[in-house]
Amino acid sequence: MSNYHVSAAFTFPRFLNTLGLIGITFVLAFAFVWQFAYNELPCPLCLLQRVAFMLVGIGFLLNARFGSSPIHYGITILSAIGGAIASGRQTLLHIAPGDPGFGSPFLGMHFYTWALILFVVIIAYCAVMLMLDRTMNGAVVTTPPNGVVRLIMWLFILMIVGNLASTFLECGLGACPDNPTEYLMLK
Repeated sequence: MSNYHVSAAFTFPRFLNTLGLIGITFVLAFAFVWQFAYNELPCPLCLLQRVAFMLVGIGFLLNARFGSSPIHYGITILSAIGGAIASGRQTLLHIAPGDPGFGSPFLGMHFYTWALILFVVIIAYCAVMLMLDRTMNGAVVTTPPNGVVRLIMWLFILMIVGNLASTFLECGLGACPDNPTEYLMLK
């Protein structure tokens, strides 16, 4: 039996999951800004990776809002596995010598390679948290997150809405083009 009670507005796992949510929000925002700044529309595999990042972020958001739970970490891990499959496939598609890859590289690697690295790191992080997080004793964090954490949550939700709107403009209601060059809905 444990005397551990979670009622504090701030717990270390909540802090780490909030940092994870900040990281995911940054990744989505960076890709979103890059898309418009360099006029590089995401390919279908890129869009799948963004969806996986959104789902990973939802797992972090649930942990930050309601407290750590194996279910939330499971959502995050399964989403990261799906993202790793999509980014791994795209990496393997462009691994041949002389293949320029899709899109511009950032710090020497393409976004899908960075995504693969991030998804593997997220899976490892969640595995460690599942082993070490002492707050997962069935208790729910009863204190709502502070204003900063709520702001981060809303920024993440705003990034989801922005990415969904952008995807709709790019693809419409049909299948996305393999090599998009313009927004189908803005023709």
